[in-house]
Amino acid sequence: MSDTRNDSRDIDPAVRAELTRLRESIDNIDAAVVHMLAERFKCTQQVGVLKAEHQLPPADPAREARQIARLRELAESAKLDPAFAEKLLNFIIAEVIRHHETIADGAR
Repeated sequence: MSDTRNDSRDIDPAVRAELTRLRESIDNIDAAVVHMLAERFKCTQQVGVLKAEHQLPPADPAREARQIARLRELAESAKLDPAFAEKLLNFIIAEVIRHHETIADGAR
């Protein structure tokens, strides 16, 4: 027995058009997020090289704590769940540290 509620042929054309419009916006935002993350990682790679050249540690817990606090505030003002924003930044920070460790290992 099929569930006709999920059959796209039964969707009102105006609803389908609005759904398509919203999904296109989501796709554009996703593309912008990916490009912004790529740009961020280009900068953090440069930080990693600088740290390696000057024998600085890959991680900077004080900076990370400031960044998390800052991002939580930004999330709150943007009406985004601060816990989600913190999880996302922690994921990004972990990846950055991994990159910095790789760069430092290559500099030795």
